[in-house]
Amino acid sequence: MAWVAVFTLVTTTGLWWVFRGNTAATSSPPDAAAAAPAAHQHEGQPAASDYVDILSVPAGRQDPPAGASASTGSYRHDCGRNENGFYNPDNFIVVPGKQSGAHHMHDYLGNQSVDWRTTDESLAAATETSCRLGDLSSYFWPVLRDITQTGTDAAQVGGGKDGNHGRILPLAEARMEFVGNAQSKVVPMPLFLRLFTGNAKAITSKLKDARSRWGCAGFKDRYTEKYPLCPDGAVQRVIEYPSCWNGKDTRSNDVRSHTAFPDKDGRCPDGTRAIPKLVITLTYAAIPPGRSFALDAFPGEGRSPHTDHAGFANVMPEDLMALIVDCVNDGRAC
Repeated sequence: MAWVAVFTLVTTTGLWWVFRGNTAATSSPPDAAAAAPAAHQHEGQPAASDYVDILSVPAGRQDPPAGASASTGSYRHDCGRNENGFYNPDNFIVVPGKQSGAHHMHDYLGNQSVDWRTTDESLAAATETSCRLGDLSSYFWPVLRDITQTGTDAAQVGGGKDGNHGRILPLAEARMEFVGNAQSKVVPMPLFLRLFTGNAKAITSKLKDARSRWGCAGFKDRYTEKYPLCPDGAVQRVIEYPSCWNGKDTRSNDVRSHTAFPDKDGRCPDGTRAIPKLVITLTYAAIPPGRSFALDAFPGEGRSPHTDHAGFANVMPEDLMALIVDCVNDGRAC
């Protein structure tokens, strides 16, 4: 299964980074979360108000009711949980051609060739993937860190040099599912379609395009925009990608305008058509109690939970995409 990527650094709260290697053991400094600042700052940990006890979050959020033409099926995909430890501080969708352009570390599933030089051609030419059935797509998001530990990249860009301290938390599970649209059938995603969700600069842009969704394993339908404090430390992130496509472009200059999210009734905007909606639920097990974890973020974003974001580039074999569409449109669970 692909090569591994990891080297370690140190800072007051710690971190690790990857480039190609194996993870290193880390030591445990005093609990940095106990001194969380009261407001977002350039450096330091999130504000205390960025965390919420899951027991105080009411159950809610229901999907829109299915219409007569709904596509009600689903397809469960498997791309592992980054057992190879593939991370880097690049973002080929938002800042292509710029090394360490993310200023924070990304966690990758799928295509193992991804870095700042990535192109459609390099994605298609890759030979290593963590996904089954020959899926060379790339799936990525910022890492989550245990900020009570010292990581391995405290002296590196993307890590301590960019204010991201702590030990990268490994994924316990990455549940990946493609689902349908409440009002229509879906069409296949085109090859090399790029999707982006959330806003890495949500705080400085006053929450524009922010789409953070957090929860705890075992607490069905309790979701929050804040970091959840979970009784057993099993934190979850739910990533939903846009699922309406303009039918012609695989990308746009602002990385968003060629796609859209359905409205509250599940309808795609005029001029767009529904594609399979990619939903990824990331689970982290046994996170230390209290305000002990935070996302990597751009400097100035206070490592806020609102800055969660994710990218995707479709490099699936045509027959796999056809299988996903058939399952979703036929109402089957595959």
